[in-house]
Formats: sequence, C-alpha cells, structure tokens
Amino acid sequence: MGGEVPEPRRLNRALSFDGGVPDEALHLVMGYVDDPRDREAASRVCRRWHRIDALTRKHVTVAFCYAAEPAHLRERFPRLEALSLKGKPRAAMYGLIPDDWGAYAAPWIAELAAPLECLKALHLRRMTVTDDSIAALVQARGHMLQELKLDKCIGFSTDALRLVARSCRSLRTLFLEECPITDKGGEWLHELAVNNSVLVTLNFYMTELNVAPADLELLAKNCKSLISLKTSECDLSDLIVFFQTANALQDFAGGAFYEVGELTKYEKVKFPPRLCFLGLTYMGTNEMPVIFPFSMKLKKLDLQYTFLTTEDHCQIIAKCPNLLILEVRNVIGDRGLEVVGDTCKKLRRLRIERGDDDPGLQEEQGGVSQIGLTAVAVGCRELEYIAAYVSDITNGALESIGTFCKNLYDFRLVLLDRVRQVTDLPLDNGVRALLRNCTKLRRFALYLRPGGLSDDGLSYIGQYSGNIKYMLLGNVGKSDHGLIRFAVGCINLQKLELRSCCFSERALALAVLQMPSLRYIWVQGYRASQTGHDLLLMARPFWNIEFTPPSPESLYHMTEDGEPCVDSHAQVLAYYSLAGRRPDCPQWVIPLHPA
Repeated sequence: MGGEVPEPRRLNRALSFDGGVPDEALHLVMGYVDDPRDREAASRVCRRWHRIDALTRKHVTVAFCYAAEPAHLRERFPRLEALSLKGKPRAAMYGLIPDDWGAYAAPWIAELAAPLECLKALHLRRMTVTDDSIAALVQARGHMLQELKLDKCIGFSTDALRLVARSCRSLRTLFLEECPITDKGGEWLHELAVNNSVLVTLNFYMTELNVAPADLELLAKNCKSLISLKTSECDLSDLIVFFQTANALQDFAGGAFYEVGELTKYEKVKFPPRLCFLGLTYMGTNEMPVIFPFSMKLKKLDLQYTFLTTEDHCQIIAKCPNLLILEVRNVIGDRGLEVVGDTCKKLRRLRIERGDDDPGLQEEQGGVSQIGLTAVAVGCRELEYIAAYVSDITNGALESIGTFCKNLYDFRLVLLDRVRQVTDLPLDNGVRALLRNCTKLRRFALYLRPGGLSDDGLSYIGQYSGNIKYMLLGNVGKSDHGLIRFAVGCINLQKLELRSCCFSERALALAVLQMPSLRYIWVQGYRASQTGHDLLLMARPFWNIEFTPPSPESLYHMTEDGEPCVDSHAQVLAYYSLAGRRPDCPQWVIPLHPA
C-alpha cells in the first residue's frame, strides 16, 4: 500500500506506544477495554502496559478459588473495584460434593477486604462463608460496599445479614439465592428497609427465610429505585400493599398461592405497571387468571414451581407473545413447546427442568421429546440458550436446532432414563450437525444414556467445538481411543466435566495433555484405581491433581434428606494453580500433585 513492511521488532515497538504516548493517555484507553481476554492480551505487550493494566483493572473473575493466591491478586490489582470468586465444582449443586470439601471465603476476605481500598462489589459462588467472614468484610468495606452476591453459598446466618443491613447503607444489590441460611430471626429485613434507600436488587429466592410483608412494604416505600425483588415463599395476597408501593418494580419472584383453588383471595392482587419478569409458586389452574391482564407485557416467565398441567402451560404461553425467557418443567410436554414455537418468536432463553419423578404427575403428555424441541427450533430462531431434560431425542431434532438456531451460545441436553427405549441412538450425526452449524456456541453439555454417543460422535465433538470454552459430557464414547480423538480437537476448551464414562485413568491423563487451553477438569464415574497412580501422567508445573477414591467413608456424608451426599464412584479434580497445593484438603481427598 505504498510503504515498506516494518521489521517485526520495529512493529512490536510501534504497537506498544512506548514512544510519545504518556501514561495518562494509556490509562484512559485502558479504561475502555472491558473484555478480560483483551485485557490479558494488552498486559502482555510490554512491562509498561502490564503495569498500567494492573492499575486500571476494575473487575476480576477468579474461576476457581484455588487457582490463585489472594495476596498475589492484591499485589497485581491494587485498585480493584469488583471481585467474582467461584468455589466448589458445579457437582456440589447435585449433592456430589460434601459441604466440608473446602472453598472457604475466609482467607480471601481476610487478605483483600481492607487493603483493596476501592473494592465495592463482591460475588462469591458455591463457597463457605461464615458470619465472622461477613463481619470482617463489613468492618473493612461496609461504608462503600454496593454489591454483595452470595450465590449458593453456605455457612452463614441472619445475624450476618442483620449486620450487612445495618452497616452497608450504600448497598444496591444483595443476592442470596439458594443459600441455606440459618434463620435467627427476620430483623435483618427490617434493618435493611430502615437503613437503605438506594437498593435496586434484593434476592433471597429459594431460601427458607421468613418474610414479614410489612418489612417489604417499608422497603418499597424507602427504596424508590427497587427494580428486582425475589423472595422466599410469601403468600401473594399479603403483598397487595407492597405491589401498590413498588412502582419501579420490573422483576418479581417468590409469591406463592398457599390456598390453591381460592381465586377470590387473590383477585385484588395488582402487579406494578412496569413488571415484566415474573415467577410464581404453587400456582394452579384456578389461579392463572391473575397474570392474564398483563401477560402481553411479560418478557420472562418462570413456571418451574407451579401445579400447572400441560394444557395450562399451553393456555398461559399463548397469551405471552413477547417472552424473551421461559423457564418450565418438562410437564410442559411437546404440545406446550409447540405453542412456544408458534407464539414466542422473540424467545432468547429456554430452560426445561426435570419434573417430579412420578410419571402420573409430570408426564401425562409423554414429557419432552424431539417433537417439542424441533417445534421450538423452527419457531424460535432467536434462541441463544437451551437447557432441557428430555425423555426422547433424535438426530433429526439436533440437526433442526443446528439449522435454525444460529445464535446459540449455550446448549445443554440431558436424556432421562424413564423411557425404556430411545428412538434414535447413537446421536453422532445430530451432534455433528448441531456443532457444525452453531458456530457461536461457547458452552455445551450433553448427558446421555449408555450407547448415546459412539467414539465417532465423541470425535465429532472435538472436531467441531473449536470455539467452546466449557463442556460437560456424560455417558459418551465407547473406548479410550474415542476420548483421545475428542481431546485432539479441543484446542480452546478451558473447562471440562465428565461423568459416568468408560475411560481409564491413563486415557484421561493423556487426553488432558492434548488440550492446550484446558485449565480445569473434573471427572466422576470412570475406570478408577484405588490410588489414582496413572493420573500422574498429566503432571506438570502449576498443575494440581486431586483424587477422591471410592471409600466407605463416603456413605457417611448425607444430604438433609438423609441420602448419601457423595457418590461411591471415584472423583478427579485437576486444575492450573499459581498457589500450589491447597492447605485445606479434607482427609478423603488425596493430593497427587504437587506431592
């Protein structure tokens, strides 16, 4: 184009702006770079860019709490404003990891809360957080804390929440969803209503905390900016005054119909004018008319915890053409999904959870199969997220999803074992078509039944998943050779979870070495030894390997329902870490590397 191509050394120097651009200008430029991957790339240009990135980085996500040291994070990013920290493996949500496995927040809060003078947002997920840790956080950062998210965390009580409510008067977001909080009284909610006037989001959905409607009314009166409220169970008829007061409310979940069949009790319920995201509990056929007057406004509808039949789902969804997000159980059936495909042309996210195991209660229309998923794929072409529990599936249905849902970035499918025979296994060709056509996919989960995917199908996943960062696979493949073929293609995969597979320890180790971007792998249910010795084949610097052998001790870890919490199968967790071997391994976990 009219000039000489610069030498690589000169080009690198020019790109680094080391010449005449002052630090102040680079600070401003860095302020517009938000994507963590772009930030990481910029920090590697030269030492100067690395230093300026450190001083201007506002938000950091630590994908696994044992992958880094709190002290190193503090030194690297001294002006951090927001920190997200993830703890236990996802399997903890399904009772496969005991509560005392680890992922304690205390070391992080003790090291970071006071020194990080700009910190005003903290998000902890699947971690153990004690009242003392929350007290330390409040003491150090309470005067400026704006966002506190404890997502599926354990170990704390309402005493800590009362302290947060009393001291953190700038708090705009308090998120506690699915936390088993020890309830020592409802004063925390009253304190929050009295002391806070800027709250925007309050979420204690799926907890067992008691709610006083008067406190919610006071909260709505004092917090004019309240946009989102998700509560524990509270009778909808007790929230009439709250709804009248919360004029800015757009998102609500947790209201329950305690007296099913008594529509007259709920006739006076009038939702706020801006409400467009809704989730109701224990709603039955007779209570559906409550939402009909504003169903055209709804953008999100959560029907997972209702008593609705397939026909009820059809009636409600037919009145909601503007839905962007729909969350249901598989009782919706194929007929319900056909209505979704015909009505919800703007739908972006669809979640179909597993219903009650009693077929008479949940699957009177045969559950969800390839028929319903095909109807949704053809009708809802803007879908970006699909997560579904299905009773039957075919290659053709997966091909339809790949053909029509080009915007998918997250796809998760679980094939239930309720039906004795599935129509079309293995699903090799359907999986290949879906992955080949859905090029925007970044997250992919496929949990099948034995025989659901052959070695060829597993190799297709590797071959066509070049952009996928996270993957969960269960009951896939036939041999170690299939796993190796899969691994060779996964050049960008960062996180992998495997369950109920036929692979040997040696194959698992060799597969890890074939995936250059892999940072984390968790495996449960494979051909394990008593010692995990062959797993050491994947050992390398900064790579931690933890082995949980099958043990009779596992039987003593129980859920609240009295069921065994840890599966009798062996587990493997391996991950990159700059912190070395973790100091808090429970006795039933064997750290293989570093020794």
